[in-house]
Amino acid sequence: MNDQLPIISPNLDAPDEGAVQLFRESILAKLVYQVGARRERANAHDWFVATALAARDRVVDRWRRSNDDTWAEDRKAVCYLSMEFLIGRLMSDALGNLGLIETARQALEGLGVDFDTVVGQEADAALGNGGLGRLAACFMESMASVDVPAYGYGIRYEHGLFRQVIAGGIQHEVPEDWLALGNPWEFERSGLVYEVGFGGHVRPEVLPDGSTRMVWHAGEVVNALAYDTPVVGWRGHRINTLRLWSARATDPLHLNDFNRGDHIGAQAARMRAEAISRVLYPGDESEAGQELRLRQEYFFASASLQDIIRRHLSRHADLTDLARQVAVQLNDTHPAIGVAELMRLLMDVHGMEWDAAWTITQATFSYTNHTLMPEALETWAVPMMERLLPRHMQIIYLINAAHLDRARAGGADDMLLSNVSLIDERHGRRVRMGHLAFVGSHRINGVSALHSQLMRDTVFAELNGVCGDRITNKTNGITFRRWLHRANPELTKLLAEAIGPSVLDDPNRLERLVPLADDASFRNLFAGQRRSAKERLATLVSSRIGLKIDPDALFDVQIKRIHEYKRQLLNIIQTVALYNAMRARPTESWVPRVKIFAGKAAPSYHQAKLIIRLANDVAATINDDPVLHGLLKVAFIPNYNVSLAETIIPAADLSEQISTAGLEASGTGNMKLALNGALTIGTLDGANVEIDERVGRDNIFIFGLTAEEVAQRKRAGYDAHAAAEASPELRGALDAIASGVFSPGEPDRYRGLVEGLLNDDRYLVTADFDAYHSRQRDAEALWAQPDSWWRAAVLNTAHVGWFSSDRTIREYAAEIWDVATR
Repeated sequence: MNDQLPIISPNLDAPDEGAVQLFRESILAKLVYQVGARRERANAHDWFVATALAARDRVVDRWRRSNDDTWAEDRKAVCYLSMEFLIGRLMSDALGNLGLIETARQALEGLGVDFDTVVGQEADAALGNGGLGRLAACFMESMASVDVPAYGYGIRYEHGLFRQVIAGGIQHEVPEDWLALGNPWEFERSGLVYEVGFGGHVRPEVLPDGSTRMVWHAGEVVNALAYDTPVVGWRGHRINTLRLWSARATDPLHLNDFNRGDHIGAQAARMRAEAISRVLYPGDESEAGQELRLRQEYFFASASLQDIIRRHLSRHADLTDLARQVAVQLNDTHPAIGVAELMRLLMDVHGMEWDAAWTITQATFSYTNHTLMPEALETWAVPMMERLLPRHMQIIYLINAAHLDRARAGGADDMLLSNVSLIDERHGRRVRMGHLAFVGSHRINGVSALHSQLMRDTVFAELNGVCGDRITNKTNGITFRRWLHRANPELTKLLAEAIGPSVLDDPNRLERLVPLADDASFRNLFAGQRRSAKERLATLVSSRIGLKIDPDALFDVQIKRIHEYKRQLLNIIQTVALYNAMRARPTESWVPRVKIFAGKAAPSYHQAKLIIRLANDVAATINDDPVLHGLLKVAFIPNYNVSLAETIIPAADLSEQISTAGLEASGTGNMKLALNGALTIGTLDGANVEIDERVGRDNIFIFGLTAEEVAQRKRAGYDAHAAAEASPELRGALDAIASGVFSPGEPDRYRGLVEGLLNDDRYLVTADFDAYHSRQRDAEALWAQPDSWWRAAVLNTAHVGWFSSDRTIREYAAEIWDVATR
């Protein structure tokens, strides 16, 4: 039925009136027959659901055809395993990639309904935290856009990451109830359920042919129920599947206990099982929290691999050619237990011998590493692994024995063997999940050129040497459909009019903007679209936190997960230094500036939460100071998510990417902000290095120690006290914070924070302060020269086409997955 509703190619022209009328009729039909609402009484959410369902109809037929074509052509598929998929709102993405945004807008306008209001009714899917999850979402969209058959596999978190509430400057976590009103984009697959076991015991059993097979008798079984969401590629050429697992108890109610009056105890097993898919990243300070996180990781890895094997066997006689038909990408260490699980399935369930199973496993898996910090590489206590996953622990021991035998045969001494072992014997016997993923994969990639080289040189140097140089680089990218076309339609329209609509399909054509950077009229148009975006953000800030900000001020933006290595603290200290200077010299000609912060701290990360409180306390003092005449404002916008980012990023003038060099794997926020014309102030860390190379040193504010210099300082022993005494601006800012200037009701609130920084500045905040403060003054000087600023802004947009996730996926496809792309 829906094939009669053709996709309108994405362009800047008005849609066909016939298509508009068909879409309008479809919305009305959905409103009546599926939402069950009358047109005259429908509320905004009713209209959203009806519109989403009408759009979904256009998706489903093409989704089916994509799957049918893959099946008919027996194409190799990519399976992307990730704990997070930060997909945000889906309706504008789907409509945009199908070329139906203007069609939907006019269809709703003809019904007296505002399109933007309807789009705003959709809840952000709370399926991720930060860059890791957003990268997975960008990759899924790009795989569909470049015609790679793919399944994304993860968990359908009922509440996902928490919703952040700021009260009294303090972060509070409350459940993010994103599914409360339903999700029109997902399809429950009630016939697609897999059993996932935990605990129990393992014993050998003799088969009829006399051979022995290990059999795991799980003590607990949880059902994994699939929910599918279509992922629409650009222009709708391919639609892939995001398959998320929801945990269900095999026996939802112990009826005998219930009838005896134990109404709560009768549901205990159900609550334990379904806790697996309740919350993203449950607190892991307790042993129970650690156990739940491990249960989550195994749950989705097992269900996903069972699903992959089922689908393969529906087309092929056996599993010997699995790696030729399927590429499984491990997004960080969270799904690393999948290495042992695939071995278990191949051997214990499908009867393979060890060597054949191991060959298939290594050829099937590849692993993306996202961190250089050893403490961030997951490890699990051996006793907990043996209790929860006894068969997997046996397999890990066997993998490790073979791995160490190969290393020993290659000349490894005892120290090297200890360092490359999958079991860390020095810290209470723990399984190193990064090592397991590395050994079990044929390719391991970093996510920026610097990160990948540092992997070779530091955290995985010995393992890479023993395993034969498996590390390669795949610099991250972002989908321009979401972060330019959808987030910034005014800039997109300007670009298409200035350099041609082909830029919508080929990001590399942004280079055609370079000559226009010297065109005053184009620079004015570029500045004009930024001004509009800043007005929208100012309205949002006013409505969210009651702060009035000036759209003509320099919008200085740091939006990311709150973590000490990302150095929001450095930004706050510099803000205080600027505040001190403005109060000391009130008649000086200061550049109006708005410092914008957003991001969440992990619930158990007390230092990060203290930094959030400091940011809010500094904001409260500065924003109320009449001496400043409004020239400096500070805004901490709560509950950072994809939708908020889509409003902030087009409005940003200065992009804060100031992590300690050598610790940020890549970053993708830096790419999104540069694409929209923000100038980066940052260290030579992660993808900043490659952004610097492409936009040119004159169009970026680079400062601070390099990764090599950071390592040297740490080896030599760094004295933060000396750095503070040598810098009057730094000393004055730290004294103000420590003495209670920003916490008058509790003067010692931040004394410990400052003393801790001076006694153990592990992220070298004080070492980089003067260089950072100086580059901030350079940014102000450039802002005071509009022609120079907007020239640099245009050149940033012009030179970042390479950071498209389409490019990244094509590299994965050619060099890791061995799949064809369009």
